[in-house]
Amino acid sequence: MDEMSNDEMNPGAHVADSHDWIRVHGARENNLKDISIELPKRRLTVFTGVSGSGKSSLVFGTIAAESQRMINETYSTFVQGFMPTLARPDVDVLDGLTTAIIVDQERMGANIRSTVGTATDANALLRILFSRLGVPHIGSSQAFSFNVASISGAGAVTIEKGGTTTKERRSFSITGGMCSRCEGRGSVTDFDLGQLYDDSKSLNEGALTIPGYSSDGWYGRIFSGSGFFDPDKPISKFTKKELNDLLYKEPTKIKVDNINLTYEGLIPKIQKSFLAKDVEALQPHIRAFVERTVVFTTCPDCDGTRLNEGARSSRIGTVNIADACAMQISDLAEWVRGLDEPSVAPLLTALRELLDSFVSIGLGYLSLERSSGTLSGGEAQRTKMIRHLGSSLTDVTYVFDEPTIGLHPHDIQRMNALLLRLRDKGNTVLVVEHKPEAIAIADHVVDLGPGAGSAGGTVCFEGSLDGLRASGTITGRHLDDRASLKESVRTPTGTLEIRGATTNNLRDVDVDIPLGVLVVLTGVAGSGKSSLIHGSMPTGAGVVSIDQAGIKGSRRSNPATYTGLLEPIRKAFAKANGVKPALFSANSEGACPSCNGAGVIYTDLAMMAGVATPCELCEGKRFQASVLEYHLGGRDISEVLAMSVTEAEQFFGAGDARTPAAHAVLVRLADVGLGYLSLGQPLTTLSGGERQRLKLATRMGDKGGIYVLDEPTTGLHLADVEQLLGLLDRLVDSGTSVIVVEHHQAVMAHADWIIDLGPGAGHDGGRIVFEGTPADLVAGRPTLTGQHLAAYVGAASSRDGEASVAVAP
Repeated sequence: MDEMSNDEMNPGAHVADSHDWIRVHGARENNLKDISIELPKRRLTVFTGVSGSGKSSLVFGTIAAESQRMINETYSTFVQGFMPTLARPDVDVLDGLTTAIIVDQERMGANIRSTVGTATDANALLRILFSRLGVPHIGSSQAFSFNVASISGAGAVTIEKGGTTTKERRSFSITGGMCSRCEGRGSVTDFDLGQLYDDSKSLNEGALTIPGYSSDGWYGRIFSGSGFFDPDKPISKFTKKELNDLLYKEPTKIKVDNINLTYEGLIPKIQKSFLAKDVEALQPHIRAFVERTVVFTTCPDCDGTRLNEGARSSRIGTVNIADACAMQISDLAEWVRGLDEPSVAPLLTALRELLDSFVSIGLGYLSLERSSGTLSGGEAQRTKMIRHLGSSLTDVTYVFDEPTIGLHPHDIQRMNALLLRLRDKGNTVLVVEHKPEAIAIADHVVDLGPGAGSAGGTVCFEGSLDGLRASGTITGRHLDDRASLKESVRTPTGTLEIRGATTNNLRDVDVDIPLGVLVVLTGVAGSGKSSLIHGSMPTGAGVVSIDQAGIKGSRRSNPATYTGLLEPIRKAFAKANGVKPALFSANSEGACPSCNGAGVIYTDLAMMAGVATPCELCEGKRFQASVLEYHLGGRDISEVLAMSVTEAEQFFGAGDARTPAAHAVLVRLADVGLGYLSLGQPLTTLSGGERQRLKLATRMGDKGGIYVLDEPTTGLHLADVEQLLGLLDRLVDSGTSVIVVEHHQAVMAHADWIIDLGPGAGHDGGRIVFEGTPADLVAGRPTLTGQHLAAYVGAASSRDGEASVAVAP
């Protein structure tokens, strides 16, 4: 609408009020097919569509990315040098953008020193509070920080002033709160020496069993040539001094084969190389070594609080800062509310608002000392929301990526209320979502599709919720899908016994988990599900945990390399053409010499956004031209890697290219709903749900065992949930025991056995409130879950979208 027509229609309107739409024209990011769309400002718009249809490409990759890029450009180039650099998205016109705040599901950094308190600034406020009101007074806020060590020193300093040089004696001291024994980590490490070496062998015979410490490797040469012990003597025959030198010797300069090197004992070397990182971030084989070798025990000096004696001695009333951080946040909020001290009134107000935000967003069950790396994707997303809830900013665009992940149907109501609260303050709220309860509150719905990957990327519907229901799109047809309860449930083949589980908030829980059936573990967020399933399983039970954590790999890693699919493909190409398999790897001999097999040339422009341009030599195909002359079934290797899983399944299933080993992997990938992924798509572009399903497909080849799945419906469209239920049935029927931590009512209804934890979160949870069949849960409705599941199953015949929205307790 131009200015003239706007004034003619409404002569009293101001031209500034005409910009009520975010206009996107010609968006082509990833799989988007030149789409144009207009989104109303100050409204809640929900984006729906099957996984891979282009929702994230439109919302995050185009609208939010361009908004953030333009905001970054308002800063000086000096400041931009410290900020993440963003390239302009592939779009013709973006008009009417407002400041975008992205609240995504990326898990918080797994730094061992990062806690909920440090990540949300709550600790900073508490430290100032204790430095002002704590008795006795021990110093500034640094004295209460477990990341600041106490240091003191003295010496002469040389000062040049006015052409003369003078020397002065200076001394300094910093009072920190770090426990000196555990260095602020809260735990100390103990080593099982039997896992480090085989004492019946000598070093030259390969006594060391640490990954990467082979006798013929670099470390082997250092230990053999150190001269501190005889490398041909069995370790069991070492003297006390020799064993001490092997295990604990401080860094010492030595010479091996005329090369100057530093020798260091095994224990300090392992602590620096393996234990300085978070255990979850290690490579699988190193993590397995650490888990069997190192015992993490609570630090005896600070009792796990990370703080030294001085920081723990200062109290407000009877509470010290360690006690405050250990409290459940809802309890801490009450304690802070009881403090009345005019000298720190602004600080108390800020702290109350911050802690109340935790409670209102449904995270009141956490404690500030909780390590941020242990938060689930949904908890991390809600933690990031906290700083925006009390914001006075309006006319901001908030962008959410499936905010209902990890939420019980009861909690989804609270999340919906928060989203509407943000909208009602005058903000534009864009939400990527699959749950019908969350789609129901939309002012405007955009449905992308019709399929995934190359079959998606177009706008199938735009309008109201009722319009979506009547539109005939995949989302519209499945919006009122309701799974029904099973007529009969399977009989268990055995039980997995958990006795006296007390991890986190669990209250001495005893439970028998039936094996050989589909078990669903449910309960409100924070009720103790993860503590039970990940923290209390008996060792040696053969449990395979398949979660949504990131897959370690570079932008060269893709589904073909991760699943082992590339191996049989390379061998098939090599056999068909009489050459060696290494030619068909873009990370090995077949790589294009210009881009080293990356397909693009990265140009770093310092503080400007780096530019990735397709390699001119291989045109982005990543392989040498000579390699592309070899064909299998009429296709070269780059064409095969560009195929989707569905295409490749047909290609390797029959004809000249028939490769049973590759076909078996592709069938499993299609089974878990990843048929739209291309084989060469970088793993770094996958969502949490896609990563979990990729791991599941990779592990499905293993027979038997107990699989634990953590919310496998994450990121799944309503139409794909049915396919997932079929997959879970096939897994159970093949002899695998499947335990699913899940909130989706369709999965609950499909279970053979439900274990419900609660009744609330944090110290209000941690108990088994129901175990039995879904039919019994619906019939008795003894818990919140029972009420919601009964409403869901009873809504099967209803066409009213509100029918599925949770019932109040």
